[in-house]
Amino acid sequence: MMMFVIFLALVAMVCINVPIAVALALAAVLAIFISDGGAALVTIALDMYNGARSFSLIAIPMFVLAGAIMNATGITRRLIAFVSAVIGFVRGGLAMVNVGVSLFFAEISGSAVADVAAMGSIIIPEMKKRGYPAPFAAAITSSSASLAIIIPPSIPMILYAVAAGTSIEQMFVAGVVPGLIGAAGLMGVAYYYAVKYNLPMEEAFNLRRLRTTFVEALPTFSLPVIILGGIFGGFVTATEGAGIAVVAAILVGIWYREVDWGQLKQAMLEGGIQTAVVMLLVAASILMGSYLTQARVPQQLAEGILDITSNQYLILLILNVFFLVIGFFLHSAAAIILVVPVIVPLIQQAGIDPVHFGLVVTLNLAIGQQTPPVASVLITACSIAKANIWEVSKANLPFVGVLLFVLLLCTYVPAVPMFLVEYFYR
Repeated sequence: MMMFVIFLALVAMVCINVPIAVALALAAVLAIFISDGGAALVTIALDMYNGARSFSLIAIPMFVLAGAIMNATGITRRLIAFVSAVIGFVRGGLAMVNVGVSLFFAEISGSAVADVAAMGSIIIPEMKKRGYPAPFAAAITSSSASLAIIIPPSIPMILYAVAAGTSIEQMFVAGVVPGLIGAAGLMGVAYYYAVKYNLPMEEAFNLRRLRTTFVEALPTFSLPVIILGGIFGGFVTATEGAGIAVVAAILVGIWYREVDWGQLKQAMLEGGIQTAVVMLLVAASILMGSYLTQARVPQQLAEGILDITSNQYLILLILNVFFLVIGFFLHSAAAIILVVPVIVPLIQQAGIDPVHFGLVVTLNLAIGQQTPPVASVLITACSIAKANIWEVSKANLPFVGVLLFVLLLCTYVPAVPMFLVEYFYR
């Protein structure tokens, strides 16, 4: 009965446009007050503070800042020029350039929204100028930006690792192969439509242009080597790697001597707001998590599902459907913080590897970023392309199909995401 009251209060507050973090905290306070009385509320502020000051969470604003510096110092533009020189001569090459640059940018920012905002503002107008339909340009930009959720260093992976009490580094390693498979699949679909609709080619392959753009972009290539090499090599933690990412991005920006201070200021402000929202969600989730643990809700959920089936694949199917549905209505950070602590006892009792399950969760939420009504990444791409969201959603279906294929592959063939984890860590 108490859980029903909490759920009803939470839904009611969200429906009247109360921010999710505030609604979650108020619902938790209500539950604690009813269950334990007013005396239990004395330590609420301290509990929230302690929950939000995890060292691992410092990585989030650092990676967001690194992405902002990249875009304000001309790094993104040079990446687009180099990738265009490599594959731009293929029919529909600019769409493939879109995917390739997203793959690289994801290795620095860890944020799909930052990816689509930074890169989309440059490449979508170019695609429209060259004759690409606006819905197609927005769709490929949106879907490829969601690679930032899969490719390390992913901010949702950091949140999941903190919520589930597992290794951030192992989560990052598990995302490498699925991210590359997803990028290849998106490029394949882009090429199919380029041939079918006779989309334009860029200029013919030019070795001199390739050499020139490579030399210009060379300092940029040091960023993923330093960051991911340090993390995967065990030299730094993910949080320390995030700090190194900021320093490396600043040094590359100094090398290029090209800083758009207005753009950098705006990106930093947006990154600060995004980080504040996540931290408030984390703090609020501590209160709700404390109550749910005391009420044994996660354990009761685990026992209920295990009474129905103990088959890992059926449990994963149930959880896949569940996360796909909540991805329609919740942002990835909110979904992870709200749901993962409740689900963890179930996956532990079912014998599912938490790193494997973490990748399943992040893939589901990557798809959720492409499916209205929330669809934060899709909406951002539509805004940049000035395209109707339903037309973009229709054009996006084949690309979402690629992400669904990667999800099913990683869910039911665990060796795909776990191969490198087993090789490096176990």
